[in-house]
Amino acid sequence: MADQEYNATGVRIERSLRSLTRAGQIRISGGRLALLTSYGTEIDSAPLGSVEAHKPLFAARDRALATLNGNRYSLTLGTRDRFLKAVEAARQPRA
Repeated sequence: MADQEYNATGVRIERSLRSLTRAGQIRISGGRLALLTSYGTEIDSAPLGSVEAHKPLFAARDRALATLNGNRYSLTLGTRDRFLKAVEAARQPRA
């Protein structure tokens, strides 16, 4: 089976109330999740096994939280559910 891949562009990425980029990218490829700036520079990346991703309790519908390498990021996406499903699908063991 082919690797699960996911790309999202136009993502606002924040870390502890500081905006890192307003038009960043999220890429899931080769078993890794990478957060990129709009220019393609890597902000952070980690293997999917160590990534925590979830929806916050009290936030807008387009927000998701992700923890990579001990750093918490707030992600503003067009569709949060697609990102969360992509992370879960990429974590599933291949038979």
